[in-house]
Amino acid sequence: PGVRRQGQEATAALAQPAAANSVLEARIYYHGTAPNGNTSAIGNAFNTATSYRRDGVNYPYNVTWSLSEPFSAHEWFPCKQVLTDKADSSAVLITTTLPNKVGSNGVLRRTVALPNNRVRYEWRESHPIDYYLISVAVAPYVEYVTYANPVGGPRIPIVNYVYNQESLTYYRADIDRTAGFIENFSQLVGNYYFADEKYGHSMAPIGGGMEHQTMTTLDSFGFTLVAHELFHQWFGDNVTCASWEDIWLNEGFASYGEYLSLQAFNTPASARAWMDDAQSRARSNGTGTVRVPDTTNVGRIFNYNLTYKKGAAVVHLLRYLCHDDARFYRVLRTYQRQYSGRTARTADLQRLFEAELGQPLDYFFQQWYRGEGFPAFGVRWNQVGNSLFLQVAETASVPASTPFFQTEVEYLLTFQDGSTRTIRLNQTQASQGFTVPVSSTVATIAVDPAGWLPDLPGTVQRDNTLVLATRAASAPALALFPNPCHNQLTVNTMAAPTTAIVCDVCVNGRFIPELAKSTTSGMLVEACRTLLIHNLETW
Repeated sequence: PGVRRQGQEATAALAQPAAANSVLEARIYYHGTAPNGNTSAIGNAFNTATSYRRDGVNYPYNVTWSLSEPFSAHEWFPCKQVLTDKADSSAVLITTTLPNKVGSNGVLRRTVALPNNRVRYEWRESHPIDYYLISVAVAPYVEYVTYANPVGGPRIPIVNYVYNQESLTYYRADIDRTAGFIENFSQLVGNYYFADEKYGHSMAPIGGGMEHQTMTTLDSFGFTLVAHELFHQWFGDNVTCASWEDIWLNEGFASYGEYLSLQAFNTPASARAWMDDAQSRARSNGTGTVRVPDTTNVGRIFNYNLTYKKGAAVVHLLRYLCHDDARFYRVLRTYQRQYSGRTARTADLQRLFEAELGQPLDYFFQQWYRGEGFPAFGVRWNQVGNSLFLQVAETASVPASTPFFQTEVEYLLTFQDGSTRTIRLNQTQASQGFTVPVSSTVATIAVDPAGWLPDLPGTVQRDNTLVLATRAASAPALALFPNPCHNQLTVNTMAAPTTAIVCDVCVNGRFIPELAKSTTSGMLVEACRTLLIHNLETW
């Protein structure tokens, strides 16, 4: 019946209609040189280099590799570029000349010696795989194999194809960290889903890394690069975003894998510095959403500040929202299990968090996924006796998109005796007052001390006039006389059980009981410069 081509798409007409749910077999023969369209995220779909670079020095070396994300797989093999239709398996057979080796997905079933110093590598991926994760990397590699031993899971081979022996010596310590990363991620979000095959790396000068299923392609073995590409095996490979609109489900989580690895294997300070930088980069973009509005724009899909860094900041906020790491990781394990070998949308992740927390989260995803901008908090506070009063005014940087961010905010209270206490208050209004019982004198207050929120700089200041009602009182109307007064003021007598407490706000809100004394006509207040009658309550 023939093949009809329109642009880069080819349609093959069938000799007769196919029955619904029937299985068809199509064999497509193709040949030629892959175009250099420069349409992938990093370089072209199929690339060849004659050198690699390390520490500012170029070294001669021939290497060929693929990089298909997001729309370039069709440049080097016929495929259906639809995220939601994963191939149930793949086979990659590459013929090359010795001493080249070929890295690809899944398991190396065999190598076949051929005439004229050639060899065929036959790789087979038996798990579902999205089109852009199918890969090849060809070079005269040195092979280096280590193993990971996750708790409750099988031993996992880590197959590394490194440029040469010199490179292996240079990177060996970095490569050896991979096993610990796998073991940590397996404990947090579920065992590595391709354990029956392998994990591994193939080196290529790509200016970063690419999470090809079971065998990442990368140019070096930096701590965060290795962690990032590895965490993609869970977030991106096992569970893939169902639309490029939701690429943060891949890249935001993979970026968060960097943070988790720093928490587990480095210092708390290094992890905090990473998150501070991620939040700063997210804020530096000013506007823009984590959601990708134009899924045909490769640059927008892979916007570093929004997709990677703000995406990671949103993951961090979800962890904060859970109040408990056990609940956070339980959701992630459920996500991995429920959508294993499939694709998912942001709404799917939202439903899982809602089920775990028992509350709707439309407001959260509207603010942080669909919305733009960031909040800033202006705090005024005062202490009167054992009551700490806070008046918090929140402003939004892009109010036309997100006028208000509903969020819990932590405050670090430092007392004059050097002790500290962290409180968490739920900001449900743009301007909101809070009263917190305290037993010591507050010296300073810090907003979001642990850096959970990607908020803009705010202000914290003491306001000695600030006092908030702690309860509704049904008290008689006050009569104050004389009016105007000079140095003395009388408050009318109030029948029991009503009480009044007087304080002088010019003395930092301290109660001044000696300023007030009872008279036949009421309570006489003397020597007050600025008067505040506080806690008028009926018991």
